[in-house]
Amino acid sequence: MPTVDRYPTLSILMHWVMALLIVAAFGLALYFDDLPLSPTKFKLIGWHKWLGITALALVALRLVIRLLTKAPPLPAHMSRLEKLAASGGHLLLYVLMFAIPLSGWAMSSALGFKVVYLTVLPLPDLVAQNEALGETLKAVHGTLNWILAACVAGHVAFAIKHHVIDRDGTLFRMSFKTPRN
Repeated sequence: MPTVDRYPTLSILMHWVMALLIVAAFGLALYFDDLPLSPTKFKLIGWHKWLGITALALVALRLVIRLLTKAPPLPAHMSRLEKLAASGGHLLLYVLMFAIPLSGWAMSSALGFKVVYLTVLPLPDLVAQNEALGETLKAVHGTLNWILAACVAGHVAFAIKHHVIDRDGTLFRMSFKTPRN
């Protein structure tokens, strides 16, 4: 396994915290989506919103960190097309990590449900109450989440490909561990 340059520790930590938040928010939504209306469902929706707002704040911080720190170089063996696909994939992940919580927040606003972060901090409505807009934003929010799920699956698949097939150490760029030679 070749020696690889790693992302800074803070970037690695932010990556894995974001991954956990995204998986938790997605899994929670899948679980509560089919539940009947109940206090439990409303509690789970609240948690989902907290995860989403936390993810939104952290992705903003993560973007600032990313703009201030240089990413380690991609492996030299990667073709121009592979490097372009990697850059495009990461850009799409960032766009979705912003668009999904914002669309959820806007959906809640349009449907007349306040977003109250951690039950103590009421956030301003992003849009005026409008049921038709709320239903449209609900569809957008759901669609964006499935697109994110597909992107994350691709991201993981390519990380595994680099680790198992290419054996180029790429996986260790975002790991707290260093490869063994």
